[in-house]
Amino acid sequence: MQLNKYLARCGTASRRKAVELITSGRVRVNGTIVQNPGSRVDPENDAVFLDGVRLRARRRFRYVLLNKPAGVLTTVSDERGRKSVMDLIPERQGLFPVGRLDKNTEGVLLLTDDGDLAYRLTHPKFMVEKTYEAWVSGCVDAKTVGRLEKGVAIDEGPPVRGKVQILKTQLSRSLLRIRIHEGRKRQVRLMLEAAGHPVIRLERVRFADLTVEGLKKGGWRMLRPDEVRKLYKMTGLAPVKNDLSTNSIHGST
Repeated sequence: MQLNKYLARCGTASRRKAVELITSGRVRVNGTIVQNPGSRVDPENDAVFLDGVRLRARRRFRYVLLNKPAGVLTTVSDERGRKSVMDLIPERQGLFPVGRLDKNTEGVLLLTDDGDLAYRLTHPKFMVEKTYEAWVSGCVDAKTVGRLEKGVAIDEGPPVRGKVQILKTQLSRSLLRIRIHEGRKRQVRLMLEAAGHPVIRLERVRFADLTVEGLKKGGWRMLRPDEVRKLYKMTGLAPVKNDLSTNSIHGST
């Protein structure tokens, strides 16, 4: 098994974050610092340590669905002491957000300690769909929709695009539904701004097949086993044995 994948399997971090931990020299295998994330390890016979603490692969994972409110950071911790999504969930040890919603974006956010699933849910090659609803300034017309669907430049990378539907127009603002597969930083806000329609309010209403129906802002719940199985199937992972009924934390609706 690759070392970065093993760290993710241990619930230490997402696979991407695990790469950072390894390359920074914080990981030892059998007493030797290893800085190549692709190095192979044998989970049964190799001793893997992070900052001097031995890691062991988890056999049971947790999956928490949160209805993120505005004004809360999507981060495990903040050096400036600002409120993060982790402050909304009890017994959060080991959990981390899957992907990122910026501070003022609301809606569906998954937190887990399952690094393999988190990696696949956020990597563009697995084409996991994310759906947003955005109130924007100005009256959006069909020409602008076409431009957004063809692709707009938001940085030095390739153009970004999404499937756009006009839901409502009111005076000088419009309500749009945007579906994307990528997850570049602040992508939806930046593409709408590039199209001349800055965001007034933004909410993610669906991530993969997950919605926050029935959850108040700041409320959360554990995923049901059938929901976890569906995410595994969607991302091509082998079925996971995971008895969620033994979890000690309960949802807050």
